[in-house]
Amino acid sequence: MRTHHCNELRSSHVGEEATLIGWINTVRDQGGVIFVDLRDREGITQCVFRSEVSPEAAETSHKLRSEDVIQVRGKVGERLKAEGVDTTNENLDTGEIEIVVEQVTIVNKAEVLPFQLDKELSNEDLRMKYRYLDLRRPRMTANLRTRHRVTKATRDYLDEQAFTEVETPVLSKSTPEGARDFLVPSRLQEGHFYALPQAPQQYKQLLMVAGLERYFQIARCFRDEDLRADRQPEFTQVDIEASFVGQDDIIGLVEGMLGRIFRDARGDEIPARFDRMTWREAMDLYGSDKPDRRFDLRFVDLSEELKDCEFRVFSGAIAAGGVVKGINAKGFADISTGQIDKLTKLAQEAGAKGLAYIQARGEDRGSWRSPFVKRMTDAEVEALRSKLNIEPGDLILFAADQWESACEVLGRVRLECAAMQNLLEGNTELDFLWVTEFPLLAFDDEEGRWVAVHHPFTRPHPDDEARLLSGKDDELKDIRALAYDVVLNGHELGGGSIRIHEAPLQSAMFKVLGIAEEQAQEEFGHILDAFRFGAPPHGGVALGLDRLVMLVCNEDSIREVIAFPKNNKGSDLMSHSPAEVDPKQLRDLRIQVVKRPK
Repeated sequence: MRTHHCNELRSSHVGEEATLIGWINTVRDQGGVIFVDLRDREGITQCVFRSEVSPEAAETSHKLRSEDVIQVRGKVGERLKAEGVDTTNENLDTGEIEIVVEQVTIVNKAEVLPFQLDKELSNEDLRMKYRYLDLRRPRMTANLRTRHRVTKATRDYLDEQAFTEVETPVLSKSTPEGARDFLVPSRLQEGHFYALPQAPQQYKQLLMVAGLERYFQIARCFRDEDLRADRQPEFTQVDIEASFVGQDDIIGLVEGMLGRIFRDARGDEIPARFDRMTWREAMDLYGSDKPDRRFDLRFVDLSEELKDCEFRVFSGAIAAGGVVKGINAKGFADISTGQIDKLTKLAQEAGAKGLAYIQARGEDRGSWRSPFVKRMTDAEVEALRSKLNIEPGDLILFAADQWESACEVLGRVRLECAAMQNLLEGNTELDFLWVTEFPLLAFDDEEGRWVAVHHPFTRPHPDDEARLLSGKDDELKDIRALAYDVVLNGHELGGGSIRIHEAPLQSAMFKVLGIAEEQAQEEFGHILDAFRFGAPPHGGVALGLDRLVMLVCNEDSIREVIAFPKNNKGSDLMSHSPAEVDPKQLRDLRIQVVKRPK
């Protein structure tokens, strides 16, 4: 149907015959001469219709409009370029030539589109309803092609590292740990259900027991949970597991893979080795387990300096075993009342009672605007000035609470403050970071029991393993895991861990999590049994492909790099799913739907 695509012809082709096919991008009538910009996925070529060349084609050109699919045949001509007149287009790769049309065929007419493709559309529901039109935008097409390059680079790299791609079941078994499962009823086994996998975790560990040694999969995963900009009910992850490895082996593998991906997908060279930081260091300095270090705003601990402060919010928190932390937003003392209110509300949503601050409008404390600074001694003020490097024009923000709570509150405030100050405007830095030594366990106050921070197959740090085996409550707090996350610009790209491979240690982990021996055998008997037959030491990692591609493409939402995403209610507005099903299907499954009254 064509001899060239719409981004292929150059001045070296002038005089040759060419046939192109694609969509009409624009139609322009310039004194009876019709110019059509023809578009396919590769680019745009200008086509000109002149009655002296082909009366029939010229007559047909008056019937054309945007998004019609047409085929044109003609000669490649050089665009007019003379003194005082230059019709070349430097913005197009094909800008020095045009097709002088001798024959045109209207392959398919297009009705008027519900929105213009050459303008960004803020109505996301409309974009989702007509996603096949939205994907015609060059930016969206480029995103999908970049996703292909990322996936290909991943496969090529892992293949070179002797990994084998294995598909694991999509119909699996529901387990009590983790997020909510999507359930699939079984027609053949009444009252029984499959679950769609949240991750291939157990299968990939069983492949290690099977002796595969190096496995990967571009895996589809499913989680029935609330959505946001970077979350979908179905998503794709790069799933990796290897035997006879330690943490450094997995970290080195992922660093090499990401280097290959960024080189192949966008032509960027990234560091061969990434910085590392423990979870406690990340929380202590940035209030986040995925810190964005492209701007400073590091936390300063002021507990020692303010332990006797008359401002009871500070001294009371310290006396209760907590901390006081502060950040200096340099040059932001002119923050508006509305912005202060927004930061305060954010802190309260994170669990704080309020937000203490100082607007250092001048050099001396008398010019500082603050609800509490008058209750501080000169020594305390000077300590703040010294430790926080306070200068006229600075804004100081504080959090006072138990250590982790104070870190989380100030972490959220830090990010919002950076957004208000536009600290990342124009920033093109790629800041990769490993966060290690995550907590193995967390205590769930609602359920009154310990839960796994990652999953129940994560191995404790060797220095803390004896504490897990003891099973004593006072020994379980602050046990570190051999777990690691790779972070880019404040986004978690993925995470993994070295796994438990011994049945006694795995049983001890289940016991700590409140999973009785009988329940453990019922839910996880297959993996416990497998560990009794010579399971090798193993570990792995999973990277979110959607989020990785989002960052490679410099997009703000994973919906921009997924062909047919769901909206923030989990609905596909194009195909109208989820939808009701035929009652006969429900009857075959022996399921009855009870509708709640509106």
